Amino acid sequence: MKRFLKYTGLAIVLMVVHTLVVFLGTDNGWWYTPFTKERVPETFIASVQKELHNEFVGNMALGVFKNGQLEAESFHSNDKLVDRNTVFQVASLSKFVSAIGVMKLVQDGKLDLDVPIDQYLTRWHLPKSGFDNSKVTVRRLLSHTAGLTDGLGYAGFESLKDLQSLESSLTKATDADPGSDVRTVVGIEPGIEWRYSGGGFTLLQLIVEEVSGQSFDVYMKTEIFEQLQMTSSFYEWDERFRECVADFYNSDGSKARHRYYTAQAASALYTTLADLEKLFYSLKEDERKQKPLSVQFQKMMWQAQAETLGTPIYGLGTFLYAELENNSFIIGHDGKNNPPLNTAFRYNPLTKDGIILLTTGSTDFATRIASDWVYIHTGKVDALLFKRQLGKMIQTIIIGLVVILVLVISIAFIRKKLKNNDIVSTHQA
Repeated sequence: MKRFLKYTGLAIVLMVVHTLVVFLGTDNGWWYTPFTKERVPETFIASVQKELHNEFVGNMALGVFKNGQLEAESFHSNDKLVDRNTVFQVASLSKFVSAIGVMKLVQDGKLDLDVPIDQYLTRWHLPKSGFDNSKVTVRRLLSHTAGLTDGLGYAGFESLKDLQSLESSLTKATDADPGSDVRTVVGIEPGIEWRYSGGGFTLLQLIVEEVSGQSFDVYMKTEIFEQLQMTSSFYEWDERFRECVADFYNSDGSKARHRYYTAQAASALYTTLADLEKLFYSLKEDERKQKPLSVQFQKMMWQAQAETLGTPIYGLGTFLYAELENNSFIIGHDGKNNPPLNTAFRYNPLTKDGIILLTTGSTDFATRIASDWVYIHTGKVDALLFKRQLGKMIQTIIIGLVVILVLVISIAFIRKKLKNNDIVSTHQA
């Protein structure tokens, strides 16, 4: 029994050490290799252009910033020419911009972050649940901690005539991605867990309309885009921009159809690299320039509101990609949708460096490039890169645990056999 406990203890210690080393190694990028090590914007972009040859990307618009200034741009197209004024759908990057619109209402005293949202609603209300719906607040909707379990995911509609009303989409989204709960409903206790919710931002869209008395698209244009002179940004489809929109592609490289969204705040923003560059400049701490949010309310968005695995991951409408000094984070958002498109926005508030990348025809090119940009500038694995490596990490841990278990059992067996042989030899002698 004593020997059994000794080897069991050894196995447990080795397993714990192995698991911690693999986890910390993955989290800190000890053995991660980025696609390039180039930090200078022009050479970084040259590396991106090389990377484009390794896979299909239909269109790309890329801007890289250093010390708060645009250093270089790069474009790629498979057919129709793409430039800084080409309009891209940006999928969930919409949430980052939409959150600025919500926070403008908070700044103006028209919304309170911490009161029950039901006091702002007349057109639709959260269905009754087994939890306290009064704990659903604007802060929790913005930070994906409101207990909503929809998991949306909007696939959009191929025709404008198929668009749902906002209220019917919240009740049952007919364009939900496969595997999503089509209902916006409280399914877990609000405030205890970060759970990404497209439905939460669709609910914020309704709140903005109720409080402002305007459609979400009109409100965002008048309160955000016009102030920043983002002249080619909109949420509700505008036929005037038809010829300016980047082509959509399927994963096999064939052309895909345009899609339209009821869930505008969550998924539907159309914008350009030029317009997002103006948004990037507005993030700098300069109260002299006209911009929608004061520095105080901007920084409020970048404070940690939610964690996963003990690590801050989300503020108010923004991912917290990598922790920096003084409780700061690289902030921004990514977007991903079908037909394949992928977008990424990263901003370092300490150095004022950043990257904006818009693509069609790929589900992950923009995120991978932006995550590697974070890694080569900070030496840290950002939140989405860690998530991409999670499967490999778990596999490595499991394989290691099996090897340790087999090794300890083998050692125990061999030592027992050697001891038995010694006993036999002693008796024979």
